[in-house]
Amino acid sequence: WVILGHSERRNEFNESNLLIAEKTKHALETGINVILCCGENLEEREEGITMNVVIEQLQAVLDLVSDWTNVVIAYEPVWAIGTGRVASPEQAQEVHKGIRSWIAEHKNKDKDEYRKFASLADQIRIVYGGSVNAGNCRVLAQCPDVDGFLVGGASLKPEFVDIIQAKM
Repeated sequence: WVILGHSERRNEFNESNLLIAEKTKHALETGINVILCCGENLEEREEGITMNVVIEQLQAVLDLVSDWTNVVIAYEPVWAIGTGRVASPEQAQEVHKGIRSWIAEHKNKDKDEYRKFASLADQIRIVYGGSVNAGNCRVLAQCPDVDGFLVGGASLKPEFVDIIQAKM
């Protein structure tokens, strides 16, 4: 597994959506499964363009990769990473549902590819990754479109066991 598109790589190394898409394609072609990160910063959240930003990030990958069988999408609001702030369950569910709906409704020029991609909407795992900890994981785990978590700092603490068990 490899994590691609993480906000730190996007921000500190100026990795573009296109570069992340190319890395995703290469990883999948060489047999490496991908955790594909997407998410908005605080300014984008406050402007109400979260879904536009997330879809733009995912569309870049879709333009190069048609088979998403070995991709897990990780929604990580940049404003919540390492800050102790966390998206509310409603905010997380809204974005996860929006991603799943976009996948289901996405129309590809090739009808066979569209059918394959549309059926993926129910199967693809979409995880949440923004300051997940033992205190907030249970309520986030109750969101119907949150399939699990991408855990950072909390994975180094004993409470990580609670996070693992939250979605079981």
